[in-house]
Amino acid sequence: MEKAQIIETVNGFLIDEFEVEPDDIILEENLHETLDLDSLDYVDLVVVIQNHFGFKLTAEDFKGVDTFEDFYNMIEEHLHQFNQKQENA
Repeated sequence: MEKAQIIETVNGFLIDEFEVEPDDIILEENLHETLDLDSLDYVDLVVVIQNHFGFKLTAEDFKGVDTFEDFYNMIEEHLHQFNQKQENA
């Protein structure tokens, strides 16, 4: 999956399931402040990511994720690792 597709997918579920305004999704903006998620919302976010991409994230995965760009990059990296494991299985 190309990065543009990842961004489109992520933005789609942020808008649809987390009611984020499309204009609020800016690469350099702070993800946590923009989304204003509580701990239950993060659980929902992990489930939505698993449903869309097939892998599960942990709280540890979100460390160092500050901006939307960091979030996209983290998902891209995990998706790449997940796909490699699938190919080698």
